[in-house]
Formats: sequence, C-alpha cells, structure tokens
Amino acid sequence: MNFDAGSDNGLPPGWAATRLGEIAEVRLGRQRSPEKATGPNMRPYMRAANVTWDGISLHDVKEMDFTPSEAEVYVLQVGDILLAEASGSASEVGKPAVWKGQVPGACFQNTLIRVRAPGELVAFLHLHFVKDALTGEFARASRGVGIHHIGAKAVVRWPTALPPLPEQERIVAEIEKHFTRLDDAVATLERVKVKLERARASVLKAAVEGRLVPTEAELAKAEGRTYEPAADLLERILAERKRKHDEEQAAAGGKKKYTPPVEPDTDGLPELPEGWVWATTDQMTEFVTSGSRGWARYYSESGPLFIRSQDINTYRLDLSLVAHVELPAGAEGTRTRVQMGDVLIIITGANVTISAWVQADVGEAYVNQHVGLCRPVDVVTSPYLHTWLMAHGGGRPQLEKAAYGAGKPGLNLTNIRELRVALPPLHEQQRIVAEVERRLSVLDAAEQAVERNLTRCGNLRQSILKRAFEGKLVPQDPSDEPATALLARIQAEHGA
Repeated sequence: MNFDAGSDNGLPPGWAATRLGEIAEVRLGRQRSPEKATGPNMRPYMRAANVTWDGISLHDVKEMDFTPSEAEVYVLQVGDILLAEASGSASEVGKPAVWKGQVPGACFQNTLIRVRAPGELVAFLHLHFVKDALTGEFARASRGVGIHHIGAKAVVRWPTALPPLPEQERIVAEIEKHFTRLDDAVATLERVKVKLERARASVLKAAVEGRLVPTEAELAKAEGRTYEPAADLLERILAERKRKHDEEQAAAGGKKKYTPPVEPDTDGLPELPEGWVWATTDQMTEFVTSGSRGWARYYSESGPLFIRSQDINTYRLDLSLVAHVELPAGAEGTRTRVQMGDVLIIITGANVTISAWVQADVGEAYVNQHVGLCRPVDVVTSPYLHTWLMAHGGGRPQLEKAAYGAGKPGLNLTNIRELRVALPPLHEQQRIVAEVERRLSVLDAAEQAVERNLTRCGNLRQSILKRAFEGKLVPQDPSDEPATALLARIQAEHGA
C-alpha cells in the first residue's frame, strides 16, 4: 500500500492516510552483545523467536543485562505490538504479536521492533500488520540476503490507512468473527491430517506384520498347492549374492575374499507368520554404501543427477529440483552410481531414516554423502524392503533408535546393514506392496484435499484482511467522527 499522508488516496469516506510514526512510537530493540550476557541487572527479553503467528511464545526466554536507564527505554508495556524485524524467511518479516504482560519487566532485543500506539488503536493496528505480513507487503519492503530486515526507519514511514474509530471497532469485530470460523476449520483439518497419518501408520504396521493381506501359506492351503517359503527365497538371495561377488572379483582380477553377511539377532523378536523368516539388510543386498565427500565442487547446471537428502524426504524420490554434477574422468565414488531398484536412506540431518526406492531408470545419477545406498541382490524385493523401512511396526523404529540413541542424529552404514527385516515369501511381498500402494493412494488423495483446503483457508484469511483494509468488509457510517479528527487528536497528544 503506497499513498501520501494527508490525501484521501482513494480511501473510503471518513478514512485518513497517515504514516505509522505519526500515530505511534516505533523503536528498535537493544542489541545483544557478549558483555551483556551477565551483569547486576539481568532481565528477560523478547526476540524474534518469541513472536509467532499465534502470539507470544515463552518456550525459550533469554536474559541479558539492562542498566536502569536502558530498562526504562526498552521495557515492554501491555498493549505494545512487537514486529519481527529480521528473519531467515522474507515471509516472516513483520510478523506481529501484542504484548500482554506475560513476563513482568521484560525488555526486547533488536530482532524486534516495538510499536507503542494509543490503546484504542492497538487491536486495529495489530490486524493491519497481520495483513501487511500475510500479503507480503513487509516482505517486499525488506532487504538482505539470507537474513531479511525491515528496519525501524521503514516502519516509521509505513503507510497506514486509518478509519474512523467506531469503524475500526466494527472491522476488528468482523475480522475476529471470520477468523474464529477459519480457526475452527483449520483445527478440524489439522485433526483430519493427524488421523490420516495414523491410518497410514496402521496400514504399514499391518503390512509388515502379515495382517494386511492373506499370507501365502494361507492361500496355498486353501488352494491345495505348494509355495516357496521366505527361507528358500533368502537361500537363493544369499547364493546369488556370493555368485555376484565372485563374478565381480574374477572380472576385475581381484582376490578379495567373500565376507558372509551379518545374520539377524533374533533374541526378543516376535514370532513371524507362517512362511516368513528373519533376515538382515546385509543379507538382502550386494552392498550398502554412501555418497562421496567433497563433490560440491563438481556442481553444474547440467550433467549427471546428484541425489541429496532433500530429494527423498517424503518417502519418494522427487527429482523435480535435483542438482547436477560434472565429474572429472576417474572421479572416486562411481560405486555410488544409482540403479533402478536401489533403496536410498537419509543417514544424516533433520530427515534421517527417511527412505525411498528408485522405481525407474534415472540415467546417470549419484548420491551425496548424506544418503545411504542399498543395492538389493534381487530388485524384486526392493518395494517390500522400502515398505519395511517406512513402517513403524518394521524397520523405522530400529533406524530411529540407531540414529538418535547416541544423540547424533545420524546413521552409519553398519546400522543399516544390521537392520532386521521380517521377510515374507516373494508372492506375498508383491501382494503386500500392491495393497499398501492402493490404500496409501487413497490416503494421499485425502491428504491432498486437506492441504488444498488449508491453503484455501489461508487465502480466505488474506482476502478478509484485504477487504477490511480497503473499507469493503463493514459499511461506513456517515455519523462517525472522521479519522482526520482522530488523527489530529492523536498527533496533538503525541506532540504535547
């Protein structure tokens, strides 16, 4: 919103255009410095992290030393509006919250701007700032790369459309009425999301416990036929694993001795359905490895794909924003080249333990150092292995225990190799995966509908605010004292 203070600028009848500094005191908080970390006058203080869209958060209130004269300047009063002056996200700049005296004697730091306005304007101005933040006006006025700043000077000059005081009250009441309904709708949608996530977990748990589809043993008995139990499948996989090793060594002229895979420790494990067997990831795979370090210097605009943790953080491989590398001849790490059927696991960072499997030929592609690569001996087992890794009743808790047990978070390759897998017969694996995909596709569709409605609620919130501050949400009343008179009175009191 841009206009000249003192002109009507096409505002509704009775409104006045002004700058925030003409109706409120605007002040940047006190800078934090090491010498203020201790002292004789320690006080709690608010910072940008304490300002949320839901109000003031007191989950992490810090203290620093304020001299008595500094405290007089920076102490917060009930009704002060705090704006986030700086944020790593431009969309968070200017995010407002009203101080309600939650921590007596608290001051504020220079990641916040305090707006101290006449009490009758506080509710209206707070919503004005909510609109300016949600619609991106504060973001567009911010400066900086990495950390975005709005600056106290810009806030002092901030254009403010001021309606007559009675109309302000009507606007606030109408917005709060609409927002209450939207908040109820959002809360309902968020509860649905939780239920969908529980349903997803329930499907996966039933799948890896042999309860989602009839077992192969049950079907074979009912149909009067034989079937290959998982123990026989595992024996074939192990034989193929050794054969591939020997063939590789022979082709390379190497003499590396074959190392038998880690066997599962079955102590304390539950009894499996008939026909199932316990195995390890090591037994089921040719190898488990991770990406090479130092490949950041090979980044390029084109070339082979470079799969990072952010490309697999939703249990699916998403290559829409994938990076590329241009490798020099003979670059170390070609063993990490991805093939169809590989299972990928995030081994470090916030999304550690999340996995995906490569369902199609992605061409020349490699994983980075934060991604573990498991190459199944038989790729037909890849979909089930991925299902097992996703399930809270399966491999997920084992990975989480390994990743967080020592406060890392992170997985090493031994953690992955030693992972115990409840392995069904092959045909049962295929039926399990098909049923999981069918049910999860229904849940995914429902979740997408929820997300669309949450987005719609956010858009409606912005639309309500936009209409409110264009004078279109509530009717004007010609009998209201015009805002010019209110503005003159505030400015006279301010200058007195």
